[in-house]
Amino acid sequence: MAPDLSAAAGPDRLGAASLPGIFRAPNGTRNHRQRDFGDISENAEYDAAKNEQAMLEARIAHLEEKLRSASIVDEKNIEKDIVGVGTTVHLKDQKTDKSSKFKIVGSSEADPAAGKLSNESPIGKALIGHKRNDVVKIPVPRGPARQLKITKIEA
Repeated sequence: MAPDLSAAAGPDRLGAASLPGIFRAPNGTRNHRQRDFGDISENAEYDAAKNEQAMLEARIAHLEEKLRSASIVDEKNIEKDIVGVGTTVHLKDQKTDKSSKFKIVGSSEADPAAGKLSNESPIGKALIGHKRNDVVKIPVPRGPARQLKITKIEA
């Protein structure tokens, strides 16, 4: 598994530090309540609570593993002349003359609707390492590759 690159605020956004306390206690209490209903071998509510607890434990383990393998990108040390994680890139489509702006972020922070592209996405991968005024060819599923010109890079 490749390390997840994240801005300094990324781990806080995941909320992984608070997950164990928030979910383990209430669900554990629910399991105890279900046990009080009597014979747990035939108690569907107890089984449902146990299954929910197992799913929460798996989610917590997944987020903890993500945090252990994460690499935090210090926004003070970001190069301003090369596209990389943490930079904001202004692009112009060479065919349509449409301009757009995206921030390159780690995969856990990606939100295309908010203008945050993952460094692992096809567009993000293609842009990484390029400079201002470079024209980057982005392969698309149908038709010719899109040509995007980098008009500005901000840190």
